[in-house]
Amino acid sequence: MRVKHLIIGAGPTGLGAAHRLRELGQESFLVLEQQAYAGGLAASFKDQAGFTWDVGGHVVFSHYPYFDRLLRELLGEKFLEHQRVARVRLAGGWVPYPFQNNIRHLPPDLAWECVRGLLPGHRKERPEGWRPDNFLEWIEHVFGPGIARVFMRPYNFKVWATPPELMNARWVGERVSVVDLERTLENILLHQDDATWGPNNSFLFPVRGGTGAIYATLAERLGDRVRLGVKVRGVDPVAREVVAEDGQRFGYETLLNTGPLDKLVRDWLLPAPGLDLPALSAAAKGLAHSGTFIAGVGVEGMRPDPTCWMYFPESDCPFYRTTNFHNYSPNNVARPGLQRGFMCETSFSGHKPENVDTLLDSTIQGLLNTGLMEAGDRGRVVSTWTMAVDYGYPVPTLDRDRCLAAIQPALEALGIFSRGRFGGWKYEVSNMDHSVMQGVEWAERMALGQSETTYRL
Repeated sequence: MRVKHLIIGAGPTGLGAAHRLRELGQESFLVLEQQAYAGGLAASFKDQAGFTWDVGGHVVFSHYPYFDRLLRELLGEKFLEHQRVARVRLAGGWVPYPFQNNIRHLPPDLAWECVRGLLPGHRKERPEGWRPDNFLEWIEHVFGPGIARVFMRPYNFKVWATPPELMNARWVGERVSVVDLERTLENILLHQDDATWGPNNSFLFPVRGGTGAIYATLAERLGDRVRLGVKVRGVDPVAREVVAEDGQRFGYETLLNTGPLDKLVRDWLLPAPGLDLPALSAAAKGLAHSGTFIAGVGVEGMRPDPTCWMYFPESDCPFYRTTNFHNYSPNNVARPGLQRGFMCETSFSGHKPENVDTLLDSTIQGLLNTGLMEAGDRGRVVSTWTMAVDYGYPVPTLDRDRCLAAIQPALEALGIFSRGRFGGWKYEVSNMDHSVMQGVEWAERMALGQSETTYRL
């Protein structure tokens, strides 16, 4: 079988590309997905107890009018709109997010340590035009030694499973709220909270089916142009064919890969004249990622708590984030209004190994340690669900941009384009809206010759 445009992966990027191709009148396309379901990391699952779980704490917000229109088209009126309530668990209490704007909620000694580190003379003096060599330097320069020690360093290691000194600082952008000393002191002295920062301070969520309902609907609209259960074995850039493990061959003129870029280069790509495959494979080795273990814990009984999600920098729990998934939609639990659903995320990597066989037990103990569950709640657990995802976060390492600069142009010269959370390997443009729009903009480039703006080489 041959098509003009072949797409590997039916996640947000692949489905966004296919949908836009169809809108533009391009019907010669096909999407190959190795799993038995569409959605990729944005899929959702219902467990045997009737609880719905996402693959991590997704929230739907947008930088793009196109994505907004698509979302409304797919969901109609079947969505809920939330104002974010997020908190940080630290020193036995809760601090509103962003942490650095609300340190008045800390015990006095920790609050003073954080403020003192922001005062003149306590942050390293830097020459004009100085740029940090790594993420750790950026943290210490922007937040001072107090906030760095109390929150930023431990939390970021729990998230990325990578020491911050091994990460670059170019990815940060709107992903991290910076700190303003005057604003911090004002909040402390006037006893006021400051919790509205960020692009996700309001977000949408489907009434039923979790985040995955969005992409299941989109895949259904594409019909037989989405082939599930097709696992890629090889990509032949000379014949312009993708070979599946079951022997099927799919020819193409252009190929969009949304699977992991390192797998494409090191496991699937076959030799071609003029292609320095060993050099590309060496560059692919420089692309680092962390895994994520998601644990869903359903508990009988409610407690008043409007929080959407919580961050955990301390070592009394394995997870870095927990979502009150029952607050996203009451239909995420089997008995709406009578049960809670905690969705917890723990990272792992070579820098931070975890035993996934015992992480569920550690997660439940962590929920007890942090006060989200009471002692009696252990006997009221009515649902548990787990999923270990090897590719959770594409880590923006020091060498990442050099590796991408070696790989991506060489692939594009062969008619192969790699986009999406792990296809493009740029965390800073891997929100759900970014990911869909990477596919949309690629389709517009192929059909209309327009430039891509979200993902740039």
